[in-house]
Amino acid sequence: MLCCAVLLSHIFMVLPLHHSVWCCGDGVMLCISPDLSRCGLPSLGSAPDLEIVRVGDTDQDGELDFQEFCQYLRSHEKQLRLMFRSLDRNNDGQIDVGEIQQALHSLGVDVTTEQAFTILQGIDRDGTMTIDWNEWRDHFLLNPLTNMEDIAHYWKHSVVLDIGESLTVPDEFSERERRSGGWWKQLIAGAIAGAVSRTGTAPLDRLKVFLQVQGGTLGWRVLGGLRGMVQEGGVRSLWRGNGINVLKIAPETAIKFMAYEQIKRVIRGKEGSLRVHERFIAGSLAGATAQTVIYPMEVLKTRLTLRRTGQYSGMMDCAGQILRREGLRAFYKGYLPNMLGIIPYAGIDLAVYETLKTSWLQRYSAGSPDPGVLVLLGCGTVSSTCGQLASYPLALIRTRMQAQASVEGAPQLSMVGQFRHIVSREGLPGLYRGLAPNFLKVIPAVSISYVVYENTKRVLGGAG
Repeated sequence: MLCCAVLLSHIFMVLPLHHSVWCCGDGVMLCISPDLSRCGLPSLGSAPDLEIVRVGDTDQDGELDFQEFCQYLRSHEKQLRLMFRSLDRNNDGQIDVGEIQQALHSLGVDVTTEQAFTILQGIDRDGTMTIDWNEWRDHFLLNPLTNMEDIAHYWKHSVVLDIGESLTVPDEFSERERRSGGWWKQLIAGAIAGAVSRTGTAPLDRLKVFLQVQGGTLGWRVLGGLRGMVQEGGVRSLWRGNGINVLKIAPETAIKFMAYEQIKRVIRGKEGSLRVHERFIAGSLAGATAQTVIYPMEVLKTRLTLRRTGQYSGMMDCAGQILRREGLRAFYKGYLPNMLGIIPYAGIDLAVYETLKTSWLQRYSAGSPDPGVLVLLGCGTVSSTCGQLASYPLALIRTRMQAQASVEGAPQLSMVGQFRHIVSREGLPGLYRGLAPNFLKVIPAVSISYVVYENTKRVLGGAG
């Protein structure tokens, strides 16, 4: 084990100045705390908690004393030794570029040789372009990293982007998140963020549905469409259909997560993480499972969004009228184009995300594989938008099929019939009716969902 002097030198090297490390007296007293005043020193202001304090603070007093710190180091060094041996595949006592690539590839993150060199250079201190045990231990000793999944986690969809669509591929949770229970906090935070985000952008979502269903009768003007809805039903009418749109987030998220975990085990086994193409398959199947279960709520959402003032007294009244007039089959109108839309959305979302990720790593990564929040938000927003653009015609046809029985004079057409009807009357641009308000809501939806997500995680106790 490292001696006390070396331990303290490590701490001084890696801790930010706004954290305190204090030694005094004949013995050694160690105090690591974000609040300097708690260590008997003047406070320099608030700062985020250190991860090692959270992990090693066994008595939960907000500080890491010397005994707790030594206990943390002994336990963590054992974990680092096991991790080092698992990466050192040829058992030569060194980790090279190829072994880094292999480890990340097995977790579904493919990096080039240049990108692997960038990661390696951040740990290699003697310039040999390999990592020995001492370099590995010194680099990660004060970082509660337990496996390569935590490194790969940077480049998974680790930010929540709720843009009102239900086709996104679920996140994979690391083993540490599953053991600590952080996964359920992330799911709750994601559901709350989605609810707030969808409520904030509900007027644009309702306008999109109107344009999809009524085509040219409402026109392409966003302000004119919003004004028309207010004139018909008042300002509150802008949020029609939002209640059930928020209500379906929780069951859909839970079903998708459970289905994804089961499908993942079938594909890769209990402990394996998925490669990109495997994530596409698992995500598509999980999305299809969730959509099959909650699809009647999708139909209700469309009908409630389009309703006239006084047409339905509420959600249950709407469901009852549909059941009496159209039967059970009405609750699955548009199901086929909805299922088909999952494939291009998930495929293009993942492909664009991987392309943007690789491009960023090649051009801008300097000593660290961590891209930062803004890069992740940008990659996720662009990839989700491209996925929407590819699947939009199918989404439009789905919405028209869901609504056609409630629109006077609308023909009752199949998926192919709807496609032909739209192209013959409106041309190919007709397949993209409502795209303008749909794109207008992307940036505010992403911004709202991310801010609410991060703050909710903090309230729940650090779900990240």
